[in-house]
Formats: sequence, structure tokens, C-alpha cells
Amino acid sequence: AYAITMGGPGAVFWMWIAAIVGMMTNYSENVLGIFFRRRNEKGEWSGGAMYYLKDGVGKMKYGKVAGPVLAVLFSLFAILASFGIGNMGQVASITESINTLVSAEPSTVNLVTGLVVIVLLSLVILGGLKRIATTNERIVPFMAMFFIIGSLAIIIMNIGKVPAAFGAIFKGAFNFKSAAGGVGGAIIAQAMTWGFKRGVFSNEAGLGSSVMVHSASNVKEPVVQGLWGIFEVFADTIIVCTCTALVILTTGVVDLETGASISGASKLGLATEAFTKSFGTFGGVFLAVAVSLFAFTTILGWSYYGTKAWEYLFGTKSTLAYKIVFIAMVVVSATIDVSLAIDLSDTFNGLMAIPNLIGVVCLSTLVVKITKNYSARKITASQPDLEPMYSAFPEIQNEQEARED
Repeated sequence: AYAITMGGPGAVFWMWIAAIVGMMTNYSENVLGIFFRRRNEKGEWSGGAMYYLKDGVGKMKYGKVAGPVLAVLFSLFAILASFGIGNMGQVASITESINTLVSAEPSTVNLVTGLVVIVLLSLVILGGLKRIATTNERIVPFMAMFFIIGSLAIIIMNIGKVPAAFGAIFKGAFNFKSAAGGVGGAIIAQAMTWGFKRGVFSNEAGLGSSVMVHSASNVKEPVVQGLWGIFEVFADTIIVCTCTALVILTTGVVDLETGASISGASKLGLATEAFTKSFGTFGGVFLAVAVSLFAFTTILGWSYYGTKAWEYLFGTKSTLAYKIVFIAMVVVSATIDVSLAIDLSDTFNGLMAIPNLIGVVCLSTLVVKITKNYSARKITASQPDLEPMYSAFPEIQNEQEARED
């Protein structure tokens, strides 16, 4: 919704491109995350860009200093990003969805919403990874399923407007009529900018964030977890965001040329307005709940990312301090301007992506080797007795053996 209102319908196309590129990036991140993960003092798996920057890039010829430095920078930026995309951006989504439904004073709604979120977050976050995982795995599948079903119902109800919606997306992406002019170029640039921004916001590919929770899985093969990374990006952006875009573009809540809200509804409230228009009050309530749950589970995930980054810098025993600050930050997130929350999120995302993508590029050859090794052992069976790639790194091989024990 934010992409369409800020960059026009054409931004959706560039979100798709961001997702296609992101599938490759996320695959590489997760392969490296599993390959370089370690156990912490509590016996939990700890993985992420900081580990493959330090242990991977740090062992390259010119990376002995750069690797550890980039790992520290990534961890610092990840903590900042957890307060941006993982806190401010998500709380803003919740408050905007609720404000679209109710007629009360926004400041009051925001404050009450923030306090409720704080209570719920405290119950889950302070319980650790297992409670976060249990909460998310119970909520996310049903939430996503009902959201997609509701979206498809609206799209079918407006099936005659679907061609025009896709036409607006492609026309806005390339601005065929005036692409040669300065105005046309500016419109294309705006669509690309917001498409990539919101694409990365939705799937986090390239940030190195979701690697931290992927690395906590019980999967032994890096390639297997890498494939789940591809699916993650596809589901987030290609499926869910496309459904949302078509709902907004086929229900007449925005102008198909500019993407501007016709009713004046807030950017993040457009989907709620579209569901209300299609299904009445029930539709609006349903989507407000769905968006709130999407955002809430994202907050839980980012609290874990921030915790692992904090753990890398300051040790396992000090993570409670981070969790308390993260939870308290919700009140600030609920009361600040939505545009400011989004801008801060994008800034922190960019900072976080820089060291991570340097690591992914530097270690891309290793990703290829791990992939070919897995293919030869498991897929083509051309070399079923081939040693796993862990043997190239003795300390990682020891971790593999400890895991199998």
C-alpha cells in the first residue's frame, strides 16, 4: 500500500524485481548462516551475517581486519534496524489499521494500542526463542491463509478490473508515453525507488536479518535452509504483496494513474479500506486484525534478531537489557509520525545491508561450492560418498560433529 501511494502502481513491478533478486540473495545468506553458525553459552545455535563476516571474510587474504570490523558494524546496524523496521514500522502498521476503523482521537488510540502491544510482547519475548517460535508458528500459517483467501475473493469479485490493474502496474513501471522525457524518467525512478524499498521491507532479503532465525533451525544441510529462504521471499512479496496490490487497485480506493488515495485514507490504511468496501465492517475488522497479527509476529522476529546481534557484541548474559529497551520502545513507536517511522526503517535497513552484502559477494564462491557439493551428494548422486563442505573448515566440522552427537 505504501509503495503504491508513494511510487504509483508501477512500484509493484519493481517490488517483484526486488523479490526475484532477493530470492538469490536470501538463498546465499541462509546457506552461509547455517555453514558458519555456532552454539552460545546456553547451547542455542547462533548464526547470522556477523559470523560469516568474521569467520568467512575474516579468513580471506585481505579480510583479516575487514571481516571482524564488518561483523561489528553489521551487529550495531542490526540493533538499530530492530528498532526501525522491527518496531517503529510494524507498530505504525498496527496503529494505522486500527485508526482507519475507529473514529476516536488518533493519539489516544495509538497510546492504548502501544500499551496493549507492550503487554503482549513482554509475555512472549521474555520467554525466549522457543516461546517466540511457538507463538509465530501458531499464528502465521492461519493468518496468511485467511488473508490470501480474503484477497482472492475480492479479486474475483472485481475480476473485470484485473487487466486494468496489471496495465497500471506495467505502465507505471516504465511510463511508456513519456519515458524519454525528464518527467517520465523521474516517475520511473520514483517507482523503482519505492518498489525496491518496500520490496526489501517486506521480505528482508539482503539485510542478513532473517538469517539469524534460519540459523536456529534443526536443518543440517545449508542448502536445504537456503531453499526455504527462496520460498520465504516468494511467499512474502510475490504472493502476499501482489494479492494486496490487486485488492487495492481493483476496488477503486486509489487512482490508477498516480496511486493516490481517493478517500484520503492513510497509506497503511488503504488495504483496510478496500476490505471494508468489499465486505462491509466485517472486512475492515478482519483486515485490521490480520495486519496487526502480521506486524506483531514481525516484531517478535525482529526482537530475536536484535537479541542475537546484541549477544554477539556484549555476550549472552546481557541480552535481557536489550529486550527491556526493545519492549519499552513500542510506546515511542506508537506515537511518532508514520512517515518518520518508515524513513528511519529504510535508513537503518540500508546501513544493515551494506556489510551483509559485502560478505555475501565475497563468499559467493563458497556458496557455489556448497551448492555443488550438496547437489553431487543428494540430488544427482554423482558423488554420493563426497565429504560435506564442512571438512574445509576444521572448527566448523567440529560443530557439525557435535550437532550429530
